[in-house]
Amino acid sequence: MVTEPTRTLRVDQVPIMIFESNGALGARAAQDLTRIIAQAIADHGQASLVLATGNSQLSFMEALRAQKGIEWTKVVVFHMDEYLGMSDQHPASFPRYIQEKLTDIVRPRAFFPMRGEAPDVEAELARYTALLKQYPPDACVLGIGENGHLAFNDPPADFYTHAVIHVVTLDEKCRLQQVGEGHFAGLDDVPRQALSLTVPALLAAKRVLAVVPEARKAEAVKAAFEGPVTPQCPASILRTQPHVTVYLDNESAALLS
Repeated sequence: MVTEPTRTLRVDQVPIMIFESNGALGARAAQDLTRIIAQAIADHGQASLVLATGNSQLSFMEALRAQKGIEWTKVVVFHMDEYLGMSDQHPASFPRYIQEKLTDIVRPRAFFPMRGEAPDVEAELARYTALLKQYPPDACVLGIGENGHLAFNDPPADFYTHAVIHVVTLDEKCRLQQVGEGHFAGLDDVPRQALSLTVPALLAAKRVLAVVPEARKAEAVKAAFEGPVTPQCPASILRTQPHVTVYLDNESAALLS
């Protein structure tokens, strides 16, 4: 049974679905991704996914794990960012998040973690770029940060780079979000740099699902979908992409007109 939104909008090219709760939002996004995976496997024998991490993705991850009929042995999984210099054993590591919340449970064909501790950063960028070219993503499930970022592309984001993955310097609002989510004790504990897929790399997926619950995202959602399309709000670029679907709950949609 498909979970239906309580309200729908269209902003420029993008459909927006608004759900009663975070749980309903996550359920529908997982249902839609399940169909995308099945179609990709039917079309070319496998599915490639890029997945976001963070507290806002927990309901979606729970719903995705519970989906029946996904042929996980034909699915490869990427993620979109990792702190530079961080061990994958650190509690805040994004590869660790993906493993604990999904891949250790569903056992896909492959999971490709970024290596935050790679001794040669340029070689790591090249390795991940090559993997994404080998397995072009069928779907990218992303969130929107409190500062409007996509992955770790903080404002002002580069909408036109030809790079697939790059090293970024995190702004203070982004780093404070990580503290607020409970991943670090204080601002000084949050790394200042990270590896991140670029905005064009995220949007290169055949389908993009923006999973954005919670009241703390409401200002960023309003800026993204009612303000100008600008690098100062990286998520605003989503409005220009016809292959994007946005999933909000009542709290994250509260400031929309």
